[in-house]
Amino acid sequence: MNILLVHPKYPDTYWSFKHALKFISKKAAFPPLGLITVASLLPGGWKKKLVDINLTSLKEKDVLWADFVFISAMSIQIKSVHEIIAACKGLQKTIVAGGPLFTEEFENFPEVDHLILNEAEITLPQFLSDLERGSPKRLYQTSEYPDITNTPVPDYSLVSHSSYSSLSIQYSRGCPFNCEFCDITALYGHNVRTKTTEQVLHELDKMLEIKWKGSVFFVDDNFIGNKNKLKRDLLPALINWMHQHNHPFIFTTEASINLADDPELLELMAKAGFDSVFIGIESPDDACLTECHKL
Repeated sequence: MNILLVHPKYPDTYWSFKHALKFISKKAAFPPLGLITVASLLPGGWKKKLVDINLTSLKEKDVLWADFVFISAMSIQIKSVHEIIAACKGLQKTIVAGGPLFTEEFENFPEVDHLILNEAEITLPQFLSDLERGSPKRLYQTSEYPDITNTPVPDYSLVSHSSYSSLSIQYSRGCPFNCEFCDITALYGHNVRTKTTEQVLHELDKMLEIKWKGSVFFVDDNFIGNKNKLKRDLLPALINWMHQHNHPFIFTTEASINLADDPELLELMAKAGFDSVFIGIESPDDACLTECHKL
């Protein structure tokens, strides 16, 4: 089975970093972590190819090569998604789609043959099982949240890593807050689920295997969602790992502003190699902050 994994283009907005990337001779900021994780969930004998339209165009020969075209996208990528779907349907290819855009708006994509919604650790195996029996359904969705300690290592070998300014890694899903601007809790819930420390270190080992050095972005929407576990387990292990490997990476992430209230956590993150944190601020108004549980 030949699987083409397609990452749609980001428009010229903040999230594309299009103009800033020119200064460092990179084509895109981050590789599609969701798609390369999905690649690792697919049967090992299947052939897989990744096309990131932020790096290159979608070529007809790649679409014709594929038995299935897998697309994962966020809402900001919707224009490119429609272009990809039109191109693939024009070549009579079967489209399998998932990710935040399709999970939240699947009714708007009647052209997609199979919709693998919510978190793929649950719904993708169901699709693969039905496909093996010759009776795949169009829609797969769940209200459950998977145990991500069973999530496989993303297939970093599919990535043209020299074209990106940073590689990506995920430690946790979910957030305890309820910010109005954010759909993370709708997608992943309020309960913070984490990978094991061993999983994270193994993924970093895989980055070293492909000769990556430089920035690694922890894509967690709130990296400090479980502060106690971070301070007890992951950060001390990261500090040791970085020391043993001569500090090959610089880490960045996203977190809530209460990070500033925990000097111990700040110090551990700095020692582990974090040099910047993207902060989302809901409002300076106390009533609004109380509403979204930021006390």
